[in-house]
Amino acid sequence: MWGISSNRNLAIDLGNNNTLLTDQSSILLSQPSFLVVDEENNRVAAVGDKAYEMLEKTHSNLKPIKPLKGGVISDGDSVKKMLKEMVSRVNNHSWFDRGFNYLLSGVPYDTTPVEKRALRDALDQFTSRNTFLVHEPLAAALGIGLNIQEPEGKLVVDIGGGITEVVVISLSGIAAFQSIRVAGDAMDEEIQDYMRKEYNMSVGLKTAEMMKKKIGCVYAPVATDEKFVVKGKDLIEGIPTSRQISQQELTHVLERPFKQIEDSIHQSLQVCPPELASDIYQSGIHVTGGSAMLKGIKERFSKNFKLPVKVDPAALTSVSKGIGHILSNPAKYRAVLV
Repeated sequence: MWGISSNRNLAIDLGNNNTLLTDQSSILLSQPSFLVVDEENNRVAAVGDKAYEMLEKTHSNLKPIKPLKGGVISDGDSVKKMLKEMVSRVNNHSWFDRGFNYLLSGVPYDTTPVEKRALRDALDQFTSRNTFLVHEPLAAALGIGLNIQEPEGKLVVDIGGGITEVVVISLSGIAAFQSIRVAGDAMDEEIQDYMRKEYNMSVGLKTAEMMKKKIGCVYAPVATDEKFVVKGKDLIEGIPTSRQISQQELTHVLERPFKQIEDSIHQSLQVCPPELASDIYQSGIHVTGGSAMLKGIKERFSKNFKLPVKVDPAALTSVSKGIGHILSNPAKYRAVLV
């Protein structure tokens, strides 16, 4: 059930907060991009779900690590260890030793050669006849179901955990783009800052992320009175405390980071060639990525850009589905392989 297919192809979506492994037909594994290392013997104590559960709860000998920041690798050794453990979970040992035919991994479009090299180094630990990178916005477009090979322009907004990329796609390439290191993580930090300044209350990143997922909204007219009980520590008394936060209140907290995302879309549209802009007027804005599930995105973009807006209902898996689609016919998509 969990083994790689007989073609031994593997696609990796190494996300800022979540990593998915797929073959050409299905998702094999989906786990948080975290690991915990035992510093006494430098061994991996936990990876994925187990490591995420331990986050902010470990003692001095256990070091929790989030090896990606801003959508790119910040700790190369930790990424190697994390991927090795995850890949071993979906491989039996005989196939693992024989290696893969195709090994593909997504990478943000706006990455430096050094950042790409760090990812290639992590992939080089696996035996593969063909190893390629795929720019994540192109993979996301394929995962949504768009035809990236035709000349009609398509605007894709990929709001991930560490990075937001806004691209105009045509003829299997990117004709215009904007990239900012403002996405899900920045929103979590904004929530933490707000709780600290407004209520003298310290909350963990996991709690901030849970608030965002449960009642996160980016458009005030659709926000409700839905409440979320936040648990944390009183910074003055130093004791555990809790407070109710409404969806309407959280909407104001998320305004600043989301306005930056909106500005990047405006800039992409401004530099977009006129012929492609006319295509986008018809096809609209396609929104994907983990943070695309925030309430109010469709209504806000529709109002502010006066364009049709389509939010991917399976936004978390669009990149992995797209890379899996490429695996099914690598020759057809040779133009997008880096």
